[in-house]
Amino acid sequence: MTNLFSVFDPSSSIMNLTMNWLSTFIGLMIIPTSIWLIPSRSIIMWNMITHKLHEEFKLLIGKKKINKGSTFIFISLFSIILYNNFMGLFPYIFTSTSHMVMTLSLALPLWLSFMIYGWINNTKHLFAPLVPQGTPGALMPFMVCIETISNVIRPGTLAIRLAANMIAGHLLMTLLGNTGSTMMMYLVPLLIITQILLLMLESAVAIIQSYVFAVLSTLYSSEVN
Repeated sequence: MTNLFSVFDPSSSIMNLTMNWLSTFIGLMIIPTSIWLIPSRSIIMWNMITHKLHEEFKLLIGKKKINKGSTFIFISLFSIILYNNFMGLFPYIFTSTSHMVMTLSLALPLWLSFMIYGWINNTKHLFAPLVPQGTPGALMPFMVCIETISNVIRPGTLAIRLAANMIAGHLLMTLLGNTGSTMMMYLVPLLIITQILLLMLESAVAIIQSYVFAVLSTLYSSEVN
């Protein structure tokens, strides 16, 4: 099992400096140069996607003066997760979003800042969801415990959902790829077709998981206002 999961933690280094996380920062070298280029079709398409996300997140957050510009945080979050998910689909490139260090460091500060802001500014508003309307008196203490636990585990569920989905697909592709050398020759084309279909599925998962992460973060922020 150690060898199976070692593909997610390569040990490439230069002068004892680990290069695993360099793939996360490659995008930072590409993005600034695109600002000085004449907009191509790909840039126009990306602008259309971000505009659509801005409109959708604006509806989810609500029309409050304090929320102006907060959609750009979630669009940036969507962009960085989508970029890292796609980078992980290339061979020999480290998938940073399949690690809890990366996903939890994105989810926990966001959730913590929402909670601190909410409890300081809207304390009464945050007490209300702990007991849903129409709950019998005998069940109220249990409902408070359940709702509190479900609120506390939110950053964990966000982080685990993203990491588990990225690991699952990559692990399946790795296992199928390792069986290629021991298979019969007439089964190899079937294996290649399966791997191509899995790669298409992983591309869809990369988009869906980054979108889900950003939308859930937006919903959590709207609850504290």
